[in-house]
Amino acid sequence: MRTKVAIMGIILILFTNIASAYNPYGDIYEYDLYFNGKLLNTTEVPKPILKIGEPFDVKIDFIAYKKCEMSIKLSEIENGYFVILDGSTPKMDVYRADVMERNSTKTYEWTVIPTEKWAGGSIPIDIVYQIDDFETKKSLVHGTFTIAYPYISTEYYEGETPAQESSSTETKTSPESTPAFTTFGTFLAVALVSCKSSKIKLF
Repeated sequence: MRTKVAIMGIILILFTNIASAYNPYGDIYEYDLYFNGKLLNTTEVPKPILKIGEPFDVKIDFIAYKKCEMSIKLSEIENGYFVILDGSTPKMDVYRADVMERNSTKTYEWTVIPTEKWAGGSIPIDIVYQIDDFETKKSLVHGTFTIAYPYISTEYYEGETPAQESSSTETKTSPESTPAFTTFGTFLAVALVSCKSSKIKLF
């Protein structure tokens, strides 16, 4: 019982810290999200049913209100659940870095397919990003959110799949410049992997 109370207390503290923290959204940056061409609101998470190998598109338009350095990637809870066919980064969990001018917009988009590794269950695909001040190099924003939470069926996609292209995108992947995951995002990832190891089907 004491252990359960302690865990609940930690979770409450975590959510309190998140709720009370300064949110620079609207002051430093904004974004628009798209799934298969549809504009989403910032709280909407698509939950499509996809076949193994069925391609889908995700896109984010970042608007910066001050000159900054943007680092961004598509992320998964463990290697091998999704494959990028084409997009702003060549592979899952590989960062791309760009300099954004004041009051400018940058579009990042990907065509992705699910593999058979999580067939029969639901799994998130996330966008992880960090914004640093261009002059001081100080971190202004770092966060992660789920852009889609598809259910992967056990059937294989038989339609036309775009060919996987080698990307010429320049990426910054050195440990010194790689943004860190948020604490809450890491907590969710560990929980999902634990469920998979215990053969528990989510959703």
